[in-house]
Amino acid sequence: MILIVDSGATKSDWIALNENGEQLFLTQTLGLSPEVLTKDVIEDRLANNFELSKNRDKVSHLYFYGAGCGTDRMKLFLKGIFKDFFPNAKADVKEDTYAAIFATTKVGHQGIVCILGTGSNCSYYDGNQLFQKVTSLGYIPMDDGSGNFFGRKLIRDYYFHKMPADLAHKFAKQHDLDADVIKENLYKQPNPNTYLATFARFLIENKEHPYAKGVIDKGFQQFINNYVMQFELATKVPINFVGSIAHYLRDELTSVLLRNDLIVGVIRQRPIEGLVDFHRANM
Repeated sequence: MILIVDSGATKSDWIALNENGEQLFLTQTLGLSPEVLTKDVIEDRLANNFELSKNRDKVSHLYFYGAGCGTDRMKLFLKGIFKDFFPNAKADVKEDTYAAIFATTKVGHQGIVCILGTGSNCSYYDGNQLFQKVTSLGYIPMDDGSGNFFGRKLIRDYYFHKMPADLAHKFAKQHDLDADVIKENLYKQPNPNTYLATFARFLIENKEHPYAKGVIDKGFQQFINNYVMQFELATKVPINFVGSIAHYLRDELTSVLLRNDLIVGVIRQRPIEGLVDFHRANM
C-alpha cells in the first residue's frame, strides 16, 4: 500500500493506493506541521484516525508533502515519527511546495508555483529542479497574502479602530474578539497560524465591501512584490497557485496578477488530486 499525503497547517489529505494505482481509501487528519506541533500531538493525530491505524502495518511507501518541512531537521523529525507509526514503510518527506509543483506543473515545463492557503510560499520550477529566493521564517514575519496574514490584518484593524464601523459590528458578531480569548489562542494553544487563518473566511464572505477589497488587493500585491517579482523570469512563465485563499479569491488574485503583467496559470484549491496523478504516472 502506498500513502500520498498533502499536509497543510490546517489539515492533511491522505490517499491510499494499491500497487496498481487504484484508490483504497481517502481520509483526513488535522495538519501535521512539525514547526508548530510536538511529537506527542502529531502521534495523537495519526493514532486517532481509524483508517491510518487500521492499515499502519500494510503501508510500504509514504510520500508526505508538508508545511514546515523545508529543513532537514524537520524532515528527520517527521521521518522518526512515521517510522514508529508505519513500521514497514519507507517514508519520503518533502516540503509542501513540491506538492504544489507536481499538482500544477508538468515535468519539463517552467513555472512559478505559489501556495496561498493558511500560509504562503513561492518557488521557481525549471522543469526539473525547485528554486526559492526567500527562506521562510514562519508565519509571524512572513506568509504575505495568506489566510493567517489576512486574519492578523483583520484583528489588528479591528483593535486599532481602522475597520469601518458597519464591518466591525458584523465582525464582532461572528467572532469572539475578547482579548483574553485571542491571546489564549495565539500564545497558549497549538496552531496559532491556523487560528488566525480562520478569520480570513470573514474577508472572503465580505469581499465586495470596499474595505475588504482594499485589504485583499494590498495583501496580494505585497505577496507579488516580496515573493514573485524576485524571480527574473516572473513575467515570462505561468504563475501557478494552490491553496484555499487562491481558490476562493481567484478573481481578485487574477486581477492583481494581470495588473502586474504576469501570466495566470493553474489555480487549484487542493493539490492532492494532482499529486495522485503524478505518482500514478511514476509507479
